Amino acid sequence: MSAQSKVNDKTALAEPTWDSARRQVGSGLLSVVMPAFNLGRVISANVEEVKATFRGQIPFELVVVDDGSTDGTKQELQKLAAKMPELHAVFLGRNMGKGGALKQGFEAVRGNYVLLLDADLDLPPKQVSTFFDIMEREKADVVIGSKRHADSRLDYPWYRRLMSGVYYAMVKLLVQLPVKDTQTGIKLFKRETLDWAFPRMLVKQFAFDLEMLAIIHEKGYKIAESPVSLQFKGKLGCFRPQTVRQIMNDTFAVFYRLRLLRYYQTLRDTRMPVPPPLVSIVIAFPAPTPYLDEALHGIQCQTYENYEVLLLPDEPTGKVWPEGIREIPTGRIRPAEKRNIGIQQAGGSIVAFLDDDAFPIENWLKQAVLYFSDDTIGAVGGPAVTPANDPYPAKLSGRVYENPFVSGNYRYRYEPDRVKEVDDYPSCNLCVRTEVLRRLGGFRIDFWPGEDTYLCLEIVQNLHKKIIYDPRVQVYHHRRKLFLPHLRQIGRYALHRGYFAKRFPATSLRVSYLIPSLFVMGIAVGALASVWCPFCRLLYISALLLYAGLTLVSSISLNPLTWLLTWLGVMLTHVVYGVRFIFGFMSSRMPGEVRQFDHMSEAGRNESGKDRRQHS
Repeated sequence: MSAQSKVNDKTALAEPTWDSARRQVGSGLLSVVMPAFNLGRVISANVEEVKATFRGQIPFELVVVDDGSTDGTKQELQKLAAKMPELHAVFLGRNMGKGGALKQGFEAVRGNYVLLLDADLDLPPKQVSTFFDIMEREKADVVIGSKRHADSRLDYPWYRRLMSGVYYAMVKLLVQLPVKDTQTGIKLFKRETLDWAFPRMLVKQFAFDLEMLAIIHEKGYKIAESPVSLQFKGKLGCFRPQTVRQIMNDTFAVFYRLRLLRYYQTLRDTRMPVPPPLVSIVIAFPAPTPYLDEALHGIQCQTYENYEVLLLPDEPTGKVWPEGIREIPTGRIRPAEKRNIGIQQAGGSIVAFLDDDAFPIENWLKQAVLYFSDDTIGAVGGPAVTPANDPYPAKLSGRVYENPFVSGNYRYRYEPDRVKEVDDYPSCNLCVRTEVLRRLGGFRIDFWPGEDTYLCLEIVQNLHKKIIYDPRVQVYHHRRKLFLPHLRQIGRYALHRGYFAKRFPATSLRVSYLIPSLFVMGIAVGALASVWCPFCRLLYISALLLYAGLTLVSSISLNPLTWLLTWLGVMLTHVVYGVRFIFGFMSSRMPGEVRQFDHMSEAGRNESGKDRRQHS
């Protein structure tokens, strides 16, 4: 060991003093948030060690979050909580990743200072006293542990150092944070910094720390670094190839939102209405499916608890539902009619419409409700993202929807984008004031799909209310399989959009909706012209090659088969949408504008016979 290393050891291991911590915490409290996953064998000892570190030094509380552990972690924490008044245990129903766990833990803290500390205690908690010293001396708002600090003492393998260095270089280039290490699992915050950052965050796993610090730095808070003492315990599983790929994806996503999209700057300051309103979640469906169970599980995991659920099947299901869920059989009627029954039966001041094949993230309701403290806002929606557990053909359909040459200006419906006002949003994920719905008489029942487009038109134009899109009001929405089920769905959307472009042009007669039809007409006209004109033939072939090249590049994937199938899906989507839009525009009325309706017909079913209505 070098002389410099010995000095560093002495610095890192010096006995902590707590004078600056006492001055800063004052009569407040330090909240220690510890995310834990499958630490049943050591969690009790680790929590006891953290308690012993702070006991008698400063006022503190321990908030330990069990992130859906599958071992004995939950049971051990329950035992500890029964005898340890300083401990507040938070139990998550499923694994939400470190970021999701920390956000849920933050919901429970009471302190004016917050320490985020990995529960495996690779990083001994006694070094927090140094963090307070640095915070006071440098007048910082945040102090983070840094493995790259010159005085850090590391028991750390070379390959982890190498990966840390590479990641630092990438973060420095893309995000330009004034720190050398974002990933070390010990960080001290003044509470106001997390009050600002957490509501604005989207990443829940691998780039969580980076996004959090980027938001804090962008706001103007000062971040300082502290040396750490780290004892590596061989967590090799964190760096599997797919994990590294996800880290890269999340990191580039933070860069895109921060530097290109400027997403964080668009977020509005919102506040919870007082008192928090009751929300009626309305789910219309023909009969129960496993997807419905998934949707209800997502609802049960909500951080906002003041809600009721109204289930609207065709016939009684015979199931015994938990408290707070009401089943209202409707008979075989249109989706819009079902939702109107839900509106009539709703006890809440907000109605949240959710498809039975969609399931929400944990903060879905809470983030939506925040907007309803503003009386000018009539409705709130968010993206419907393709779930990771969809089958491969359905994921391909999701990739087609997300393609910029398919959804264009409306990609925000399928992947998170910046906060914005919109005038048309699908009812698979739409929260609306109940009074607004009742004033408008609910949905029109003679359009399917398209009833949500007309409702939004009335909200904006007749009632002069705003509709807000927020990427944090997110659900996951299962897709139809590519090719035939996907194309049938696209055809229905296009038919109604073409008809609406003629009948309700304010929100449907737009260039982005017309482009596929212009493309189809261009193919037809160009083919005819090229027969008679050699120069036209050259232009025609050049235009087709340019189109093929652009759509090929936009469909890029590391998997050649995925790339090819997505590319074909994009081109076929353009053709089907373009043709059906023209049919809709030329139609005198829609098939739904008749009294007879069977939502279990071939057009409304997927290949398994389960109705999976989705809205573009």
